Amino acid sequence: MKGIIKIAAIAVALSQIGLVYGANPQDAERLGTDLTPLGGEKGGAKDGSIGAWAAENPFLPGWSYGKFRGDYWKYKDDKKLFSIDATNVSKYSDKLSPGQAELFKDIKGYRMDVYPSRRTCQVPDFVKENTKKNVTTAKMASDGWYLKDAILPGVPFPIPATGAEAMTNAKFRYQGLGVDWPKTWSTVSPRKGSSEFIKVEAFMFSYTPWGKKGANALSSMPPIEFYANFGYNAPIALAGQALNMTVRINEPGSEVFYYFPGQRRVRRMPTYAYDAPQIGFENQYTMDEPTMFWGAMDRFDWKLVGKKDLYVPYNSFGAYKFNAKFEDIAQQDFLNPEYRRYELHRVWVVEATVKSGTRHVASKRTYYLDEDTWNIVAAEDYDNQGKLWKVRESYVIPVAELGGACHSPVLMQYNLADGRYVFDMHAAGTGSDIRWIAEPGDPRLNPSYFSSDSLRSRSER
Repeated sequence: MKGIIKIAAIAVALSQIGLVYGANPQDAERLGTDLTPLGGEKGGAKDGSIGAWAAENPFLPGWSYGKFRGDYWKYKDDKKLFSIDATNVSKYSDKLSPGQAELFKDIKGYRMDVYPSRRTCQVPDFVKENTKKNVTTAKMASDGWYLKDAILPGVPFPIPATGAEAMTNAKFRYQGLGVDWPKTWSTVSPRKGSSEFIKVEAFMFSYTPWGKKGANALSSMPPIEFYANFGYNAPIALAGQALNMTVRINEPGSEVFYYFPGQRRVRRMPTYAYDAPQIGFENQYTMDEPTMFWGAMDRFDWKLVGKKDLYVPYNSFGAYKFNAKFEDIAQQDFLNPEYRRYELHRVWVVEATVKSGTRHVASKRTYYLDEDTWNIVAAEDYDNQGKLWKVRESYVIPVAELGGACHSPVLMQYNLADGRYVFDMHAAGTGSDIRWIAEPGDPRLNPSYFSSDSLRSRSER
């Protein structure tokens, strides 16, 4: 681990004095030998607290869509090692982020249950091959905030030199062609003194065209990071509202078309991006917070700090338990700890600081990226006075439809100032599981589905 931290530190130093760090061609051969296929350290910790990465099938036979995924995970009978709570948090503080440690102080009864670390996340062979090619072919644009070229789907920078490269890995981690939420509840916990949740019933579909199988040069494709369609079914005040979003790789902001049923018209929302508050969530949730970070990176300077051993949500199937009762999972002040599983993993630490002359409601952010998968597993926001403000975490699971690749769309965000949390992009308690799409054929896997005309025609039926 020390060697990789040293490489990252040298690379950051070179970038700061105007030199360009480039991985050597022979570094590609490290992927799959001393490094995992996506660039993590293959070996475990000397004390055994983190195991070695294993190329194994983590699924038990018999799963099909509609069955709870956690029942078919190889290690579902793992026993809890220990719990962290307010009485013993100081014992584990060296393996907690500042935001995680603060949750034990701010939230009465908050608890993290820690289990053995299982490093079984896989990717298909074509993702491994593309990642090797990217060691010498992937390039960031000269402005440093967007990806200029890479072979996809694959990790652009498996041995990252800068914070922007590491975050780009997170944005372009393999997630198939699309993700379908037939039903989700975007929720905000009650205000202090109240027991009433904001509970928005919705549907969502996302499309990543660069996720198709094979080797796709980004420079030969339309510069699209992703498309998204989102719509509200309840409550009555929001029912019928819907949006189509296009996020382009090389443009700031995003293109959003929004349908308002009361006006029976689609409106373009040119400023509905970055730190704009999402409609219906009482200023608890901005447009760039879903999936831990969403949209363009151009408002921040990105610094690669190094690596840290951290207790993070991992193999946390409980957050995906669509056939449970929502009230059993989402409690008044936090998610039920019985539905959250934590493991010790190595993570890359990236600091984001708002650029001079640019505004954002968060002056600084810290992101923690899983070394094996490049999923952002934890994050923190600081307000404009430099005070810790929001704490986020996501819930990594292996996905059978993606050949064992791990994804973490589900988000939990705690607002320390207001004492409330957001629970989003999940299917917990909805009765309908999330579905990942790896093969073409779904008619929604088409840019035209995300146009303003398409949104209008579907909404006005």
